[in-house]
Amino acid sequence: MTDDFEKSAIFIIVVFGALTIGGLMAANLVYGQRTGVLFALGSSTCAWVAGYAMIYNKPSAFRWLLAGACLFGVASVLYLIR
Repeated sequence: MTDDFEKSAIFIIVVFGALTIGGLMAANLVYGQRTGVLFALGSSTCAWVAGYAMIYNKPSAFRWLLAGACLFGVASVLYLIR
């Protein structure tokens, strides 16, 4: 395993997970959208696990987890603006 993959995976785990939890969940909490908070939590969980899929060199799992994180994030934003 190369050091570049580990750095990229840690970047994905920390940045995407923290941004989703910090920003999207907080915005949904302020506006009282419980469903949006749960979708944001699902998005951050998928992004967090995707980092580990990258560390363990599982491209198929990484692809599906990243797609899941994007879908959960879009669903959370839609509940936020609704």
